[in-house]
Amino acid sequence: MFPIISPKQLKELSAEKLIILDVRTGKDSYQNYLNKHLKEARFVDLDKDLAEIVEDAAYGGRHPLPKIQKFSETVSHLGVSEDSHIIIYDDINGANAAARAWWMLKSFGLENVQVLDGGIQAAEKEDLEFSLGEEVFEKSEITLKEHWLLPISSLEGVENELTNESATVIDVRDSYRYKGESEPIDLVAGHIPGVINIPFSENLDKNGNFLKPEFLKEKYSKLLENKPEKLIIHCGSGVTACHTILALAYAGFEIPNLYVGSWSEWSRREGKEIAKEI
Repeated sequence: MFPIISPKQLKELSAEKLIILDVRTGKDSYQNYLNKHLKEARFVDLDKDLAEIVEDAAYGGRHPLPKIQKFSETVSHLGVSEDSHIIIYDDINGANAAARAWWMLKSFGLENVQVLDGGIQAAEKEDLEFSLGEEVFEKSEITLKEHWLLPISSLEGVENELTNESATVIDVRDSYRYKGESEPIDLVAGHIPGVINIPFSENLDKNGNFLKPEFLKEKYSKLLENKPEKLIIHCGSGVTACHTILALAYAGFEIPNLYVGSWSEWSRREGKEIAKEI
C-alpha cells in the first residue's frame, strides 16, 4: 500500500474498516473541524494527541513524542483497530500534522495508513462528502505496544553521527531558516553544523501534490549520491520532518531516522554550536 492516496482513490474506497482522521492545526483547528470535515472524520489534536508538550524544549523540543502507552489510549479512543484502513488529512499539503500522525501510526505498528494527497482542499475539489459537528464512534481495543517501531535519533546520536561522518542529516525547513536569515518560531536562527538542507516543499509539485514516486526517487538519489547511506531527518520540532520521511517512503526508500527534538531542541541546548550562511 502506497503511503499517499488521492482524493479520487479515497472516493472509490469501501467504507468497511475505513477511519478518516482530521489533523488540521492552529488555534481554530477544532472549530474548523466542527464547521466542516470529511464525512465521519475524527479530530486529532497535534499538541494533545501527537505530542507530549514539556516546559523545557531544550530536552525534547517543542513537540516531543508522547509515551507510547498514552498514544495507545489515543488510538483506542479514536476507534482504530489493527485491521483499520486509516486515511489522514490536514490543510497544508500533508506538511504538518498529517505526516506526523502517519509516522506515529506506522511506528505504532499499524500497516494500512495513508495520507490524503492535497489535503482537505483537494478533497473539496473532488467533491468528496463532508459533514459538520461531532462524529459518534465506538472506542476500540488495541494491543499495547512497548516501544516505537520506526528508528528515532536523539540529540546525542545526531551529534555523534555528524562527528563520525557516519550519517547524512537533512534539515527540511525552508532555506531562509536554515541559513539563519530569520527564525519565525524558535529562539535562535541557523542550523546544526554539518547538516544539509532539502526543504520539504520540494517534495511537492506546483499544485501542492506530492511528486510522483519515480520523480522523488530520482531526485533524492541524486541529492544523496556519495553521501553516508544512513539518513536522519529533522525540522523545527519533529513534525514537518515526517513530510520528507513520508516522501522517501513513497519513493521506495527505507524509512530513515527521525530526530524528534530537531532544531527546537538543539538551538536551546546550552553549548551546542549553531551555524549560519549569511
